[in-house]
Amino acid sequence: MRAFVALELPEAFADEVAALSRQLAAVCEGRFVPEGSHHLTLAFLGELDEAGVRSAMDALEVACAGMGPVELVAEGLGTFGRGRATTLWLGIRRSEELDLLARRVRGELAARGLAYDEKDFLPHVTLARRARMPRGELGELAFPLPDEARRVTLFRSILEPDGARYKPLHTVTL
Repeated sequence: MRAFVALELPEAFADEVAALSRQLAAVCEGRFVPEGSHHLTLAFLGELDEAGVRSAMDALEVACAGMGPVELVAEGLGTFGRGRATTLWLGIRRSEELDLLARRVRGELAARGLAYDEKDFLPHVTLARRARMPRGELGELAFPLPDEARRVTLFRSILEPDGARYKPLHTVTL
């Protein structure tokens, strides 16, 4: 099964991300992430078997032990890719706690022999895929207010014709 580890967005922050996404959908084309599916990926694992899932759960328990809530501060918009492959995202300010959490999660996964996408960690929340940004101004956008994330979850990613659906497999509270 396809899996990833993510920091869940607190309810108020998630609602404000969804509102920002709706604002952007009014002026941008693209396949926007459905409300309730926004998250901040700490490590993308790809395909895991049942033993790998159990190891990833154990890695989460160890990585998150002793960690407290992580502050989330929105820092503007960004994109990956070009043309039809553009991904639109909301940047999240780097912090010592957020970077430490990502390093610990990735370190514990690696210690168990679990492969993950080793791209540099760039804290962001994906808003839309195949995004087409309009030329010129986007108008005044309402970015989420700062908040604290308290849940790290191992998710299963189920690919469907209209996009991915995420199923939580294991959650650790910070």
